Amino acid sequence: MTNERNKKILLELVKQPENSRCADCGAPEPDWASYKIGVFVCLNCSGIHRSLSSRVKSIRLDNWEDDLVEFMKSTGNENARAVYEKAVPPYYYRPLENDCNVLRDQWIRAKYQRMEFNGETKYPPLAYTTGFHEGILWKKGKDNMQFQKRKFVLSEREFTLSYYNKEDSKGPKAVISIKDLNATFQPQKIGHSHGLQITYQDENKSRNLYVYHESSEEIVIWYNSIRAARYAYLKTAYPTGSDEDLVPMITRNYLKEGYMEKTGPLQKESFKKRWFILDSQNRKLLYFKDQLDAEELGVIFIGTESNGYSVKECVPKHARGNKWKCGIMVETPERQFVFMCEQEREQKQWLNVLRKVLSRPMSPQDYSGKRRRPGVCLRSTEQMVPELMLLMGSEEETQN
Repeated sequence: MTNERNKKILLELVKQPENSRCADCGAPEPDWASYKIGVFVCLNCSGIHRSLSSRVKSIRLDNWEDDLVEFMKSTGNENARAVYEKAVPPYYYRPLENDCNVLRDQWIRAKYQRMEFNGETKYPPLAYTTGFHEGILWKKGKDNMQFQKRKFVLSEREFTLSYYNKEDSKGPKAVISIKDLNATFQPQKIGHSHGLQITYQDENKSRNLYVYHESSEEIVIWYNSIRAARYAYLKTAYPTGSDEDLVPMITRNYLKEGYMEKTGPLQKESFKKRWFILDSQNRKLLYFKDQLDAEELGVIFIGTESNGYSVKECVPKHARGNKWKCGIMVETPERQFVFMCEQEREQKQWLNVLRKVLSRPMSPQDYSGKRRRPGVCLRSTEQMVPELMLLMGSEEETQN
């Protein structure tokens, strides 16, 4: 009877608004609890707590003693957050339920094990507070799949991220402005649980770096150090902007990625398989020859229906070379783009996310971003081929 009573109390506690989502990732209806800390958590986060030797129980399946239930009643997610998240910097990424494991793992360890955010310790790491971070990351080669050690230096004062081919190199191989830089974890794509994709603008084109570090703590420090530098840049670029406006602009996950087949501007060219990334924040649909390519082949600006943009299902009239049968047409004021998806499920997902971008009103930044790419020549791996000047970006003729 005592256990049934206690279980009923816990189920009532977890229905309260402050406890109705996981204390660490925000997943709804948490079924587990750390009775050492006093928080309600989801199944995935409970495993991380258990790895920290934190005492974890199932709300529904385990027996609960009276004193543990009283502790959960007196603490709960809100009170624990006031202690363990007292001094979280605005730029620090708070993971959500669908984020990769390394982000959730390090967020939990930073809060409860290293006590980084209670406002009373040496944490957070110096990289966050001094605006400078230096170290070694494994970086994928531009034209091969080999990862090699490279020295990286992040400078908030100069708003740059530099990397060197050798630790003792006199000068950097590349100096990257963080003005348009984005960082997002891509463990499956890169093939490493700590894989990080860094995307930046170089001569009006998007370029990618793929890196990782063997230490989960170190790669998350790099990630949040980049976010700290980006936050400082945004505060400088938009001095009147509030954190509510600026924080979502620091870094972003892409709305959708995946392969589609693509034809050329006449819709008579052979279809070729390309890797697509939808960057919803910048309203750009970028495409690459392969998913780990360093440089885009082209980009399509996605405006609004009121400005002459649309997306719909289609069956191409002059299809040639396509293996996939589920078509999508993206129409811009300048031309029509036809893509083919392998499965109907993929087709519907792409239609949904593209329509989501179409339905969002354009901001002044969207208009300026569109003007920055008024037209770029078609690019091929072997040669540069003249192309029509297209308002929405570059289009690669020989490779499609």
